[in-house]
Amino acid sequence: MAYHARVQHSIAEMVIAMEAVGPQLESVAQDWSSGVDYGGNWVSKLVSAKYNAVEAAWRLADTALDLAGGFGIFKQSDFERLFRDARLGRIHPSNAALSHELVAKTALGINPDELPRWG
Repeated sequence: MAYHARVQHSIAEMVIAMEAVGPQLESVAQDWSSGVDYGGNWVSKLVSAKYNAVEAAWRLADTALDLAGGFGIFKQSDFERLFRDARLGRIHPSNAALSHELVAKTALGINPDELPRWG
């Protein structure tokens, strides 16, 4: 299977996604550890890093399950756990709608707690 063009393309997409996530997580973690003062923009930095990492994990888990085939749905494959964990990351602690709301409000200088929250 490793020589199949579609498998290689899928693996390449997975590696490319991981290459993009790693530096963002490392940068945010380093800035946090170093005490960089982003003020209220920390919300956007943290939420954006979590969102990008979780969305990449979801795409990777989905691709891995697709490549594994039917065996991937069984507990002994470990894909079942990875797929479940990646899916849950998309909704906890915040889902995509809340993530986008927090990032947009931060970018626009709106207090995230300001009412009304919607519309």
